[in-house]
Amino acid sequence: MERIIQKPQLSKATTKRLSLYLRCLKGLEKNGITRVKSSELSKMTQVGSATIRRDFSHFGELGRSGYGYDVSDLIKVFSDMLETKEEKRIALIGCGNLGQALLNNNFRRNENLNIVCAFDNDPEKVGKEICGYYIHSIDEMDDVLAKEKITVAISTVPSQNAQRAINQVVANGVTAILNFAPDPLKVPDNVHVHYIDLTSELQTLIYFDGQ
Repeated sequence: MERIIQKPQLSKATTKRLSLYLRCLKGLEKNGITRVKSSELSKMTQVGSATIRRDFSHFGELGRSGYGYDVSDLIKVFSDMLETKEEKRIALIGCGNLGQALLNNNFRRNENLNIVCAFDNDPEKVGKEICGYYIHSIDEMDDVLAKEKITVAISTVPSQNAQRAINQVVANGVTAILNFAPDPLKVPDNVHVHYIDLTSELQTLIYFDGQ
């Protein structure tokens, strides 16, 4: 009988670690490894064993003492938790070097995450095709977001212009935003923003690498 696990309410930090665990577990499965201990997963992820066991405890008894965890079981549990079962249509705001890299990749490892439209305010880009995408003007955002039924946006707009762009995105019903500018945005309570500051992430990595 298939085990049914209730989806727990997780913190942002725990959810972020689950994504890391899932990526490592899929790598193990690809290499034919069927079980793993928290100490082994700790070495792969640089997350402490106690933290891993605490994260896993949100989902009930996933492992056995002395045996560890079944890799395929963990992948199923975490995939059910994290991976969307329906298409998420995404707008990209800002088509500089980082934006173009995102367009070129377009989440090819997850068919349910799909960038469907892109915007910029650079007249050298607007109206042209980049990485197979027509680049719309920011002024066209209202019409395009409504037509494409967008609820998720990725912004690579620099901090000084990010708030204005995000205001327009939110006004069009977007409730989930991935923001690559480090400065905090003002958004309504029902809008969720996740910040990625590449400089901060790299500084953190270098710090731990030197310990």
